Amino acid sequence: MYRKHTFEERLNVIGRLTYGEPVRKICRELGLDHHDVRQWYLRYQKYGEEGLRGTGSCHYTAQEKQEIVSEYTEKGLPLQEICLRYNLSRSAIRYWIRKTRKGESLENGRQGRPPKDAMARPKKKEPQTELERLQAENLRLRAENALLKKVRALVEEQKSQARRNGQKPSTN
Repeated sequence: MYRKHTFEERLNVIGRLTYGEPVRKICRELGLDHHDVRQWYLRYQKYGEEGLRGTGSCHYTAQEKQEIVSEYTEKGLPLQEICLRYNLSRSAIRYWIRKTRKGESLENGRQGRPPKDAMARPKKKEPQTELERLQAENLRLRAENALLKKVRALVEEQKSQARRNGQKPSTN
């Protein structure tokens, strides 16, 4: 709701509303959702211009989320009132309601970078035994040997192709 429209756009819409223009007319002209515009107006009335800047990034526990959802589902409070009371966006509350109806948990998901792939290059660490050190060195040398064989094969292929074309092979 707040990422799509700039603060100035929202302030302009609120200015038009305070001058008495109908919500539906403004929404039709600007292609806005009337629920969003109404929410902006209510936030403006309660918090002033700061209410139009967006909601803060508060992290709620699963218990708090469940209480907010129960206010909507069991007590029947309007979504707009809950949004104003807890300074939340409608989409966040709708998402929590959808999750509870599906029977999913409201626990906060793991944030940040996902864990590394199992096939990713392992971190460098010293082998514990002499055998492990030798095995690691052997593996590295085999990979190096395979790489050198591929390079040699490519060079030979380029030389043979140059001979077929009647060109002198390059010296580098």
